[in-house]
Amino acid sequence: MKLAIFDFDGTITRRDGFIPFMFFTHGVFRTAVNLVLVSPVLFLYLIKVLPNWKAKEIVFTFFYKGWPEVKFNQCAREYALVRLSAFVRGAARERLQWHKKMGHKIAVVSASFENYLRVWCEKEGFDCLATKVEVRDHKLTGRFASLNCHREEKVRRIKEKYNLNDFEYIYAYGDSRGDLPLKTLANEFHYKPFR
Repeated sequence: MKLAIFDFDGTITRRDGFIPFMFFTHGVFRTAVNLVLVSPVLFLYLIKVLPNWKAKEIVFTFFYKGWPEVKFNQCAREYALVRLSAFVRGAARERLQWHKKMGHKIAVVSASFENYLRVWCEKEGFDCLATKVEVRDHKLTGRFASLNCHREEKVRRIKEKYNLNDFEYIYAYGDSRGDLPLKTLANEFHYKPFR
């Protein structure tokens, strides 16, 4: 059996999925205002004062802390089924279909939120490894229940999910520095292959 590991945002898709999700759940005006309010956090991330996961968690907290889990999951499901496919690159879709036709196991490993990415992956027939959000008393705390699925965490999650010795050959696809650790797992690594 062969394994094909794909990053999602920027590799399978033309853009990151989190900001469009914010617009989807909050509308244009409120999202724009909120992004201005959290812009100091984004600036600190850009100048490397805040790590990726911390900046992302702060923004997520600002937008979603206190949301009922049911409401968040309903929005995530609708977003996955209505919007996400529109972001998929044609060449990426062709490659995914090729792997599927060849009978390869396909894993999408991403820093995207599991709540919407899993819905899309299940529809497509792929495994999903993504960032989990924390829920207490049926409400989002704003924190992550897992490490942000980025860089070395991608490798850790793949190894946790699969016995890599079961695969005779491993493909990996990514588009950013956050995906480069996947090279350590792959017989064949493709960087920005669908652009």
